[in-house]
Amino acid sequence: MKNNKFYHIYTYGCQMNIHESEKLAGFLEERGYIETKEPNLADVIVFNTCCIRKSAEEKIFGNIGAIKPIKKKNPNLVVAVCGCMAQQSQMAETIQNKFPFVDIIFGTHNVNKFGQYLDDFNCKHEKLKNIEEEIQIIEGTPVYRTSGYNAWVNIMYGCNNFCTYCIVPYVRGREISRKPQDIINEIENLLKTKKYKIITLLGQNVNSYGKDLEDNINFAKLMQKIVELPYEFKLKFMTSHPKDLTDEVIETIANNDKISKAIHLPVQSGSNRILKLMNRKYTVEHYKEIIKKIKDKIPNATITSDFIVGFPTETEEDFLATCELIKDVEYNSIFAFMYSKREGTPAAIMEGQISDEIKNQRVNTLLKLEKEISNQKNYELIGKIENCIVEKKLENDDEYLVKTDGGKTIIVKDDNLNLLEFVDVKITKISKNQLYGEIVNNGGTNEETITNDATISQ
Repeated sequence: MKNNKFYHIYTYGCQMNIHESEKLAGFLEERGYIETKEPNLADVIVFNTCCIRKSAEEKIFGNIGAIKPIKKKNPNLVVAVCGCMAQQSQMAETIQNKFPFVDIIFGTHNVNKFGQYLDDFNCKHEKLKNIEEEIQIIEGTPVYRTSGYNAWVNIMYGCNNFCTYCIVPYVRGREISRKPQDIINEIENLLKTKKYKIITLLGQNVNSYGKDLEDNINFAKLMQKIVELPYEFKLKFMTSHPKDLTDEVIETIANNDKISKAIHLPVQSGSNRILKLMNRKYTVEHYKEIIKKIKDKIPNATITSDFIVGFPTETEEDFLATCELIKDVEYNSIFAFMYSKREGTPAAIMEGQISDEIKNQRVNTLLKLEKEISNQKNYELIGKIENCIVEKKLENDDEYLVKTDGGKTIIVKDDNLNLLEFVDVKITKISKNQLYGEIVNNGGTNEETITNDATISQ
């Protein structure tokens, strides 16, 4: 006879969803459930959905449908669907009608009430659908963290930008910031455990933090308060919007060793005409000015970006402008996506929709260009010193995998390293796209040191 209660969570989409799944798991763990990787063993199955792209929705529908025979075999199984898809009332009705075996449906705004919904269902055995219009910040909810030595921390929710291609403001609502002391208290409690070495601040647009608060606080000041905590850690964040990335934020990153020098700054297009149609509220020229400031103030910065190809009316000239921007900036890496029509957004009804064939060609061109630049930048790392975290011990007794601030992995040989400590590593060679290095000392700042023994292995 089975004594334990098990749960399985399907998570789709971005880091925000990953962290929200940690909160969902927190409610379940608090009630005595144990995670299982096997859905057919679960007593509760949760689908934490995403609606950024149509392909994600199709995959989610397929996975929900696959649960039907499991539910038939185990009628006591509780099936819940939440997140961005469920936040759309029409989509919630579709889920309810297409999958009548789903027991609980709720949106992004009431994730923090999942524990209550589960208790109510287990008590009354009545199906529940609750889609709240506005998010409510509830502090102190349980979190079952699953991201290793990295801890996600929300600093704000929602988005005010209304880019014409994006469904996020409609499913996550308007921007609302957490109080700075609540954020700092959460981070300090995490660091006290000594389990977490990376703290990653989350928000749809972290640069807008604090605009809705009465406190004299903004994103730069919040970061400054956090890095004053007396612990050894790196502070990261995502995601930044170019229109709100201030000189103060750049200066704060530049002047604090604890703040990661990896900056993700989505531009989406290299064409001013397309940027205007996207309602991005900046020009290519302004974006390049920001990049120049970052490179001037933070010479060792790792810069990454997002691009959307095939936006309605995008011409070959527009696309080539995007390619030129990538060549000009020389990103360390990029994420390229084909435009996906989202019902309810202005772009969905624009004329000049681009064929999938052209979008596919363009995204492959960007990825090829990105690979060429990324490979070249790997070679440029040879001879440099990078501050890294010791992530993993390899099968060879004296080999470790360490990770740079910008996310690159390096193999080092050393017989006296501790997992999760910060070390300075001089990159000595690259072989088959894998970086190799040697320990310079434990801890320290990032600086450039060109040496004669640096080699490249093909």
